[in-house]
Amino acid sequence: MRLTAFALLLLATPAFGQVPGSAGGGLPDAAQPAAAQEQPAQPAPEPQAVTVAPTNPAMTGPKILIATSMGDITLQLDSVRAPRSVANILRYVKEKHYDGTVFYRVAKGFVIQMGSWEAHMKGRGIHPGPVPLEANNGLLNLRGTVALARAQEPDSATAEFFINLADNPGLNHAAEDPGNTSGYAVFGQVVSGMDVVDKIAEGEVGNDGPMPGQAPVDPVLIRKVMQLR
Repeated sequence: MRLTAFALLLLATPAFGQVPGSAGGGLPDAAQPAAAQEQPAQPAPEPQAVTVAPTNPAMTGPKILIATSMGDITLQLDSVRAPRSVANILRYVKEKHYDGTVFYRVAKGFVIQMGSWEAHMKGRGIHPGPVPLEANNGLLNLRGTVALARAQEPDSATAEFFINLADNPGLNHAAEDPGNTSGYAVFGQVVSGMDVVDKIAEGEVGNDGPMPGQAPVDPVLIRKVMQLR
């Protein structure tokens, strides 16, 4: 599986006081008070840019529980914005496809991934007929979101999915793509157990997995995945 974002020029022009008794604002004579000296206009400090963190809308749909050897992770799925992706995942859950598999990929600072692999490179069969890509659904690959993994072809996702360890704008649907040929479809969000996700991500990695250099040395067993409602 390859996995594959006024200066408000304060012209506080000083009031150029015209000297009483002088004509046309000329220089006063010695008996008159000195004219106010013209001061150069000073620009206001540049305003500080306000950075607004990207967010996703609230997700609507069922939840699933991933019970692992390091603790439980609960996902809120979005069957409104990613209906096909969610239906696909729930089919695998119902068939207990994920029970007894492992988190087989830990890409530190990037993602952790699960799906169809047991420990020590033993794979499981998947359903034919991949899922149409739903990356153009308004959901961003932010920390804690869950998205379907896929091959290079857009409509190639099956049972594999990953949890984002950070905001990953490079995995989002491309703005110039009017359809669904780019990005990775977000279909859910971790709502409980992100501490477990982070613990999994901290583990030592090696080569005993489908992605060399990203396989947990101590396998993280997925004991059971079940729908909560």
